[in-house]
Amino acid sequence: MSLEQQSRSNGVVVAHARWRWFRFAVLLTGVFLSPLDFFIVNIALPAIKEEFGATPADLQLVVSGYMTTYAVFLITGGRLGDIFGRRTIFLAGLACFAGASAICGSAPSSSILVAGRVLQGFGAALMVPQGLASINVIFAPEEKSLALGLYGATLGLAAASGQILGGFLVSADVFGLGWRIVFLVNLPIAAAVLISGLLLPEASNPRRPRLDIFGVLLSALTLALVVTPLIEGRERGWPLWSLLLLMAAPIAGSLFLRNEERLLRDGGTPLFDPRVMELPGFGLGLLAALFFYAIGSFFLIFSIYLQTALGESPRDVALVFLPFGVGSFLAPLLSPYAGRLLGPRTAPLGIAVETIGMLGLAFVVWNWRTDQSLDHALRGLALFAIGFGQGTALPSLVRAIIGKVDTAWSGLVSGIINTTLQISSALSIAIVGGLFFSIAGHEPIAENISFALVVSLIAISGCLVIAALATVALTQTRLVELGTTPSKKIR
Repeated sequence: MSLEQQSRSNGVVVAHARWRWFRFAVLLTGVFLSPLDFFIVNIALPAIKEEFGATPADLQLVVSGYMTTYAVFLITGGRLGDIFGRRTIFLAGLACFAGASAICGSAPSSSILVAGRVLQGFGAALMVPQGLASINVIFAPEEKSLALGLYGATLGLAAASGQILGGFLVSADVFGLGWRIVFLVNLPIAAAVLISGLLLPEASNPRRPRLDIFGVLLSALTLALVVTPLIEGRERGWPLWSLLLLMAAPIAGSLFLRNEERLLRDGGTPLFDPRVMELPGFGLGLLAALFFYAIGSFFLIFSIYLQTALGESPRDVALVFLPFGVGSFLAPLLSPYAGRLLGPRTAPLGIAVETIGMLGLAFVVWNWRTDQSLDHALRGLALFAIGFGQGTALPSLVRAIIGKVDTAWSGLVSGIINTTLQISSALSIAIVGGLFFSIAGHEPIAENISFALVVSLIAISGCLVIAALATVALTQTRLVELGTTPSKKIR
């Protein structure tokens, strides 16, 4: 059966399957830009503070405004791709992202910069799910391992590039633009991708359902009630409003699920089909993803350690992160071979390597001697292990979750997976970040910051162990297609 016939049998027509790799490359650019802009801004924050006289709360909003909006609308972005076509939604998201980047790069004040970051997050939420969802739609089973490897390599490269490119761009002061170049660099990339994307055929759905508008609103409300206090609460000392929002989240979530069940019972198409949670192992896979992305806080606290405790410049920080970038880029490219050799053990073994790297880095930091070349080499080796382990595990874990879901639901499941990863990152920043700052204290004493980093790395390692155990359990469960899953009766 051809790719087009396979897709047509699931209600989705993919034209010109021979263009699938070029199509996928275009979509991956959006996947790359989103995490790149999350990480690259960390390096630019000191320069932004200096130019605008921004308060710590303003700087927090520059980061959290993007992250919150992105996490809140990922499920919606994925479902919109299922309904209106992945190319259409991707290009709309890319145009929004590019426009927002221009606003950020020319912002005359911190408030305008925050508004631009919020708009950037919305554009990214439309773009990113289309890349992962397309793997399940346009590729034959024997091609999915390579496609997932490229997807994982893109994420790893973006995370490392954000630190590395940010450090070099800010230090170089390109065209005298200072920190603004970290946003304006998106514009030529986005323009080239928009032109390429317009040449691509659309994957259309002949049975296009109506968008569940009420579900979109309730979904956004529920996720905002979870993500906003997690990101803002720690920075502001956990005020009463942040706790009240967290307490309200289950209520909004319950209303959202009831609306989706009612719509499904009445023959409509909900934003979130409750039957997806009946997939054997799906909940277990999300649990693994939730603990796996606890590394989200690592980039923030390690950058603070390098610049505050060791006095490294932005350019030096970029070079320190280079081994991580190499490992996280190479590993996903090798993951198809690792999958054939190790099978379902690939993900847990990758997480084990990442955990060893974390604990090794904690040991190096605790015994750090600036003048010892051996310590520098061991730090680089530990960072390479972290990147390589994460890059090995992520494609295998994602494939275990999404690989056998019916293609008509690929966007939804992609949005759920990406949302889980973002919530994991927010939780990590709130909890592990809170632990780090509590131990480090208000005074920037190198010994306190180093000790705080060691404790935080051990905490992240504990989360990775839980993720590895959940992944082992997941490999024992065979996922089936949603369309063939027995569904409990919805009352």
